[in-house]
Amino acid sequence: MSGPLPKELLNELVAILGPTRVIGPGDALRRFGSDYTEDLYFEPQVAVLPETTEEVSRVLAAAGRHAVPVTPRGAGTGLSGGALPVQGGVVLSLERMNRILEIDEDNLCAVVQPGVITEVLQDAVEAIGLFYPPDPASRGSSLIGGNVAECSGGPRAVKYGVTKDYVLGVEAVLPDGEIIRHGGKLLKNVTGYNLTQLLVGSEGTLAVVTEITLRLIPLPRLRQTLLAPFDDMEAAARTVAAIFKRGIIPSACEFMERDAIRASQDHLGIRLPFAEPEALLLLEVDGNRMDLLEEARDQLCEVALEHGARDVVLADTDARQKEVWRIRRATGEAVKKLSIYKEEDTVVPRFQLPALVRGVKEIASRYGLTTICYGHAGDGNLHVNILKMDLGDAIWNARLPIAIEEIFRLTVSLGGTLSGEHGIGYSQKRYMPIAFKPHELRLMKSVKDAFDPRGLLNPGKMFPDAT
Repeated sequence: MSGPLPKELLNELVAILGPTRVIGPGDALRRFGSDYTEDLYFEPQVAVLPETTEEVSRVLAAAGRHAVPVTPRGAGTGLSGGALPVQGGVVLSLERMNRILEIDEDNLCAVVQPGVITEVLQDAVEAIGLFYPPDPASRGSSLIGGNVAECSGGPRAVKYGVTKDYVLGVEAVLPDGEIIRHGGKLLKNVTGYNLTQLLVGSEGTLAVVTEITLRLIPLPRLRQTLLAPFDDMEAAARTVAAIFKRGIIPSACEFMERDAIRASQDHLGIRLPFAEPEALLLLEVDGNRMDLLEEARDQLCEVALEHGARDVVLADTDARQKEVWRIRRATGEAVKKLSIYKEEDTVVPRFQLPALVRGVKEIASRYGLTTICYGHAGDGNLHVNILKMDLGDAIWNARLPIAIEEIFRLTVSLGGTLSGEHGIGYSQKRYMPIAFKPHELRLMKSVKDAFDPRGLLNPGKMFPDAT
């Protein structure tokens, strides 16, 4: 929307929330206009901070009466522009809905508000011997609600699955303010359509999730962490499929190419205990019996060495394990400090990972672009960062979209798709026709229209503008 917020709506928002939880124009509003997606910025007319489902309901109903768009927002750690208020209006921040409502040890589940920080929940359940596995790189700041909106994954997804595999039920508010509840502390439920799973990964375009029931599992007490350096990037990628064919299910299987390793080490000021390789696999197994872990560890070593690893190094203390994971988790932030960038979140069947790595490098070379790749190799999920470096603006702007389209077409040709865990949001929506036929996009859009017929909730996301 353009122009100021209708005065009547502003008055209603203040009446619902009080003046301190309605943020108007000024410096305090600026943080609601961006997320972690490149350097994109869209300023809303106002931001609001509800604390209850009822307040969310009243805010959405009020905005709807004035036909003002509303953009839900968590911590703003997203990488596809999903929380950007691209049409202005109201940003509805869920950061104050940050309570763990219940940890149910009998039914192995937790009930939380969407503003709970992922790591806070993990720490709380681990303190009583339980485990919430999804662990995005931003787990120390990202919110559970945002994880649900994007169906976040992370390194542990290779063994334990992603956010959708742990969401048992939701409470949510529709764009008109109506409150719905679906699922709960049930492991089986085929009563009607599965609205819970429909909302997971819907990027805040269908409803605002205000309460989540999450499945928990017993905490694995032991782990073994290995580093396998390779002097050939494709050999590292080929090793991934070989690990699973051997019958080993690691709890992490991460890939980093040389420039990603270098950027992260420089960023943190620490060094791995070997000369810089062309590529690195970070492998981990976990469980509760050391004899079984040692057997799996030895098999991982054998497979890696058979497929060209220079060596396999064990991170043999808790401190070393934490340092290794610091390097991996800092990679995204470190790479983004190097240059203006564009990040893609490609995903293919894991056996096709070598072809994807090779193809990305060939495409980048053809257009004179710099790429740095890393990601969740065990899932076939490769984060492709394209860096501007010292390219001129005209060349960068001309070549970048063509190269991205070629990368996505390659990905789809390998049986993959555009995003494994970052979502489509605002930044990737133009490429959706590469992955879907027109009638498939129309079907998705009809779901959006059923939930949000006026298109006021998180508008301008996911669908190409012509859809």
